[in-house]
Amino acid sequence: MNIVIIDYGAGNTKSVQFACNRLGFDPILTNSAEFIKAADKVIFPGVGHASNAMKILQESGLDVLIPTLKQPVLGICLGMQLLCHSTEEGTTNGLGVFDVDVKRFSDAVKVPQMGWNTISNLKTNLFTGLKNDAYMYLVHSYYAELCEDTIAQTNYGVTYSSALKKDNFYGVQFHPEKSSWEGETVLSNFLNF
Repeated sequence: MNIVIIDYGAGNTKSVQFACNRLGFDPILTNSAEFIKAADKVIFPGVGHASNAMKILQESGLDVLIPTLKQPVLGICLGMQLLCHSTEEGTTNGLGVFDVDVKRFSDAVKVPQMGWNTISNLKTNLFTGLKNDAYMYLVHSYYAELCEDTIAQTNYGVTYSSALKKDNFYGVQFHPEKSSWEGETVLSNFLNF
């Protein structure tokens, strides 16, 4: 199977690659439109600042390519947020795949949320093999609001979308590659669709 991890300068690509390797897959790290379009599965990870990441995507033309992809696509952390309509981080327009906005956590909670939290109301085969309230590892200061594309939610001062799905696009706010066997189950489910 031809798996591509989009490498656009945002962090976390190597740990996602290693997690795929542990599951028996050998993904390619690339920002080549040709390789991305030809892939069977695409993973769109990211750690960093949304406006900087979007600028890199725009300079490479990936901002136009990514929303047109027809194969299964998995956005992780910042990757998921960039698939949304907009984010308050740098007042940045996103790629518009998910029609939801990304907001900053209020000062009523410690920001960023860093560590383990549960995901609940699990929907779709992305979560096959997991029980409700599975623990996942999260590091983020911004969150996607609840919407019609929500397939998992988490509470941290507010209940938000910890996973989204629309058509062939999936997004997870948590880091499956850092979330023990539960996270690897999510990644395995995606890679084995």
